Amino acid sequence: MQGSDRTKLLIGEDGLNTLASKSILLVGVGGVGGMTAEALIRAGIENLTIVDYDVVDITNLNRQIIALHSTIGKPKVEVLKNRLLDINPKAKITAINSKFCQEMSEELFSNNFDYVIDAIDDVVNKLLLIKTAHDKNIPIISALGSGNRIEIPCFEIVDINKTENDGLAKKIRLGLRELGIKKHTVVYTKQKRIPTQSNTIGSISYFPTVCGCVISGYVINKLLEEK
Repeated sequence: MQGSDRTKLLIGEDGLNTLASKSILLVGVGGVGGMTAEALIRAGIENLTIVDYDVVDITNLNRQIIALHSTIGKPKVEVLKNRLLDINPKAKITAINSKFCQEMSEELFSNNFDYVIDAIDDVVNKLLLIKTAHDKNIPIISALGSGNRIEIPCFEIVDINKTENDGLAKKIRLGLRELGIKKHTVVYTKQKRIPTQSNTIGSISYFPTVCGCVISGYVINKLLEEK
């Protein structure tokens, strides 16, 4: 059996061809974004642009799929690109080792993307990415908070206005309101955060990983609906 034959049993040859023809932009390749990228490539996506400015740090070892002792200090997008090409050497992976910002937005979006995935941490550039995608009528989904939680993960895909118990969601809602954006799809959890004695957000291996799987599943199914 070929590597994709198990997937073909579910979505057929046409489904595989559809996914291979689509182009995805993923911004942020940490705990959520790294897993999202891998699941997309394993499902049959062959055109993926990944953007992140960070390097692998020892603190990433507990949750990020690209974090190994052998990759510490290396640019995250380069480590992830090599990993994805090891899964599918035919894939076209564009790795941009830079922070998403206003300056790079115009050049980046000169490409024709079929879907945008937002796994950015900071509010300002998260809002910029969302606005840019909305302005260009490109479907986009955003990841919200997955830190400071240890329960069995339970994520929902909803409109931003239906979120609760999420500080990041509140900031994004307010920002989108100011930008005149009334609807926006997000992945989030109602599960309560655990208070800690640190300003640093706590994390555990499975929570951001599940979030990434939910995002990739949603995007794959949306792309197959177009078939």
